[in-house]
Parts: sequence; C-alpha cells; structure tokens
Amino acid sequence: MSRIIALIILLIPGVIAAYGIKLMRDMFFGVQASWLPALWLQFTVGFVMFAAGLSFIGGFLLHRDRRNNKVQERFKRK
Repeated sequence: MSRIIALIILLIPGVIAAYGIKLMRDMFFGVQASWLPALWLQFTVGFVMFAAGLSFIGGFLLHRDRRNNKVQERFKRK
C-alpha cells in the first residue's frame, strides 16, 4: 500500500512538470493557451511548473536515498 501512495505522490508533480513542458513548447510554436493572456506569461508559467515538479521529484528521491544510505558522501547530512 505504501508503494502505491509513493507512486501517486510522484505522479502528481510529474504531470505538473509535463504540462509545464507542454506550455513552453506551445509558446515556441505560437499556440497560446486560452487561460493565459500573453505568450511570455505562458512560457514563464510553464517554466515555473516544470521547475517545481522536477525539484519535488528530485527532493523526494534524495530524501529516500538518504534514508536508505544510498548516496555519496557529499550528499549525506553532517
């Protein structure tokens, strides 16, 4: 059961990051989302969504690996 919960926890930020990539890609091709008033704002929102999702997934994996002692010395807490 805990593995399913962990998968769901990682799936939500992954979807947010993927949608952020889609927004940035659409901005380069000139396709504007209907809920955003400008293309530059679309790219900014997409970049923030991508960075937030990726950083959450990276932090989650780093926390898990620190707990299981599977990280290099430079990533271990002192």
